[in-house]
Amino acid sequence: MPELPEVEVLCRRLAERLSGRRIEAVQLASLSALKTYDPPLASLEGRSVAGVERRGKWVCVDTGGEWLVVHLAKSGWVRWRDRMAPAAPRPGRGPLALRVRMEGGDGFELTEMATEKRLALHVVSSPEEVDQIATLGPDPLAGELPRERLGEFLAGEKGDLKHALSRQSLIAGVGNAYSDEVLHAARLSPFKPAAKLSPDELARLHEALTGVLADAVARAAELDLDQLKDDKRAGMAVHGRTGEACPVCGDTVRQVAYATRSLQYCPTCQTGGKPLADRRLSRLLK
Repeated sequence: MPELPEVEVLCRRLAERLSGRRIEAVQLASLSALKTYDPPLASLEGRSVAGVERRGKWVCVDTGGEWLVVHLAKSGWVRWRDRMAPAAPRPGRGPLALRVRMEGGDGFELTEMATEKRLALHVVSSPEEVDQIATLGPDPLAGELPRERLGEFLAGEKGDLKHALSRQSLIAGVGNAYSDEVLHAARLSPFKPAAKLSPDELARLHEALTGVLADAVARAAELDLDQLKDDKRAGMAVHGRTGEACPVCGDTVRQVAYATRSLQYCPTCQTGGKPLADRRLSRLLK
């Protein structure tokens, strides 16, 4: 799933290519992706793009009073086309969800390479009209989450750190991959209770949260639009690297699998050398 670093740089790249330009056509290919009906999708046609902004993991395209707001879900992405096909796409089961053609013939497509379609499109007067955006927590890269505030938020949590870091209403933009990376950098177990951090652990977590995300944004900023999503794994220390050597200590990266996802961690760096049981209720380190 694209998370804060990839979506941040994606929005920058789109802003560079779209700002000040007129939208010629907006063509829907996946009926289930469109979550709003008023204003209609066609109302974006003829409008000029004022900018592109990120809210958490959401892409928000401002057309001067109306916004196209996109959540890319687990496998959605934006593909730039130097020459857009003139014919409207036929709704179907393929990866194409939306095609936006700009004046001049180029533009972008929203695609989703998954059987289960969860990519979401909204046309609204303000991004905050989307409930999931209105309830977002503070953005860790926007100066909205100093260490003291992070501690206050976590003190009210009843679950573990992995769940807390991934919950968008608590912290905006962090998902399954970067929560693994943050916890590894902070040397904390994913199953440690979020409300029971010592001052030293809280300091390590805050430093890792801002540092890992800032480093990932800096690395992604050097890439072209088409490279962003595919290059994400290259910068990971533990996420997606089950069975490989931890780059810090050399121990084998382990995994805890859930029904639809998994987490990765290093026993030596994070759990005192103890492997976590590969099941949801594992709580070896608290």
